Amino acid sequence: MSLWLTQIGAVIRLELKKTFFARRGLWIYLLALAPVALFTVQAIVERDFKVFQPDSPTGHPISQQQMEGIADDMTRDQLIALLGQPASSHTKTIKTFDDDGKPIVIQQEDLRYYGPRNSIILELQNGVLKGRIYRGRFTFEQNSYIFAGVFQFLFIRLLVFFGCLGIFMNLFRGEMLDKSLHYYLLSPLRREVLLAGKFIAGLIAASVIFTTSTALQLFATLSVFDPNTMSRFFNQEHGYSQIAAYLGVTILACVGYGSVFLAAGLLFRNPIIPAAAVLIWEWANPLLPALLKKFSVIYYLKSLCPVQIPTPPGMPALFKLLVTNGDPISAYLAVLGLLALAVVVLWASSLKVRRLEINYTTE
Repeated sequence: MSLWLTQIGAVIRLELKKTFFARRGLWIYLLALAPVALFTVQAIVERDFKVFQPDSPTGHPISQQQMEGIADDMTRDQLIALLGQPASSHTKTIKTFDDDGKPIVIQQEDLRYYGPRNSIILELQNGVLKGRIYRGRFTFEQNSYIFAGVFQFLFIRLLVFFGCLGIFMNLFRGEMLDKSLHYYLLSPLRREVLLAGKFIAGLIAASVIFTTSTALQLFATLSVFDPNTMSRFFNQEHGYSQIAAYLGVTILACVGYGSVFLAAGLLFRNPIIPAAAVLIWEWANPLLPALLKKFSVIYYLKSLCPVQIPTPPGMPALFKLLVTNGDPISAYLAVLGLLALAVVVLWASSLKVRRLEINYTTE
């Protein structure tokens, strides 16, 4: 065992140098930096955005906490008690018909308030709140939903997916193309040891690259908020656990997709076919039967994401199907299930690598 561990460590050292500094892998860094650039631009725009408040003898700026305390179907008196007098108001009468065709009259009133980050127009019908229109910068809640959407649909499903494809598929297939794999195969080490060393090295590289990207995205997203909002996020809304969950999901995504693409690199010469098949399988996961869902990586990752994206009325049915998690499982089962899936795939890869023979003229 000590010899195997020493050999695994040697393989890891060799592979890390090639993985981090491989010229063919530079595009992976661009994938990881793409969402960082997106959230950095958003942070710069929001930080420089100013909400211009007109001089008003009655209105006064409301706090972000007051704005977040607004609930649907609140009455006008409740809103005034919570927010105070509005900066401006506008009333109009709307004549319409009910479901039975009888004419009805609706008294609509728009109340405008100004906060530290944005303004809000409250639409009241017959003295009851029926709609809200935000103008200005995003609220903390809106930013959290935006980050969750980008993380689940762009970062995990596409960027980490293709990043792991580039890293793990080349661990064996890249060596065959470079005509250097025979140096490993002629060395006095077990094939399973070689497989373990290569997988751990790829996992370290992928985890470092993409968890760094996740951390920078979170920093850019949170940097635009004031200290009071940040204190409430960390102390009252379990902010530390949310950040740990995002980083953990990123690492588990590297584990799951890494094991799949390592096996694909041993089985297929052309990476396009297995990559396309796995991509279609992952995106079609919500449509699969309950048993088949468990044989995909995204099934477990969705259950571990700390923020669930809301599904308001009017959202397209296909997008709502992708967002909702119709068959969620507990975090412990999700972690164990994903690790079990990776172990099974790596075990199957070890059977293949034992019989691996190379002929560079046919590769």
